[in-house]
Amino acid sequence: MKREKNKAINLIQDSKLKPKPVSASRSEMAEVVLPAQTNPLGKLLGGQVMHLVDMAAAMAASRHSNSYVVTASVDYIDFRNAVNLGELVILKSQVNRVFNTSMEVGVEVFSEQILTGQRKHTTTAYVTFVAIDEYTKQPKTVRPLLLKTAEEKRRFREAAERRKTRLRLRFGK
Repeated sequence: MKREKNKAINLIQDSKLKPKPVSASRSEMAEVVLPAQTNPLGKLLGGQVMHLVDMAAAMAASRHSNSYVVTASVDYIDFRNAVNLGELVILKSQVNRVFNTSMEVGVEVFSEQILTGQRKHTTTAYVTFVAIDEYTKQPKTVRPLLLKTAEEKRRFREAAERRKTRLRLRFGK
C-alpha cells in the first residue's frame, strides 16, 4: 500500500519536472598521476582511468537529477593517448541525454604536462546512469534536459543512436 502511494506521489511530481540545462550537470575533476596508479612503463592504468571516468560521470548525473545514481552501463571507452606518471589527469563530464529514469553522460579525459601546460585528449567514454529515489530505492523519473547550443543538440541526437545500439545488443532487437 505504501509503495503504491509513493508511486502515485512520484507520478504527480514527475509531471511537474522542469527542464534543467546541460550546463548544470557539467563537472570537472583533476588529480596528479602517482606511482601506485601506473604500470611498469609509468603510464596510468586503464582500470584507474575507468574508475575516474565512473566518478566524474556520476557527479554529472547526480547534479542533473539531484538524486543518488547507479551505473547501468558503459557503452564505449576509447583510449587514445597514455597519461604519464607525474602528469595531471583531467576529466570533464556532462549529461548528453535524459531518457525516463536514465541519463547518458559523456566524459572526456585529458592529460596535462605540469611544466608546459600542454594538454592531450586521452580518452572518451559514454556511461549510462539510473536515478534512484532516496526513500523507495527504486528508479525515479529524471527531469528533462534543456538544450541551448548546437553542440548540446548534436550530443543529444548521438546519444539516442547509442541507446538504440545498446538496447539492440542487450535485448537482441
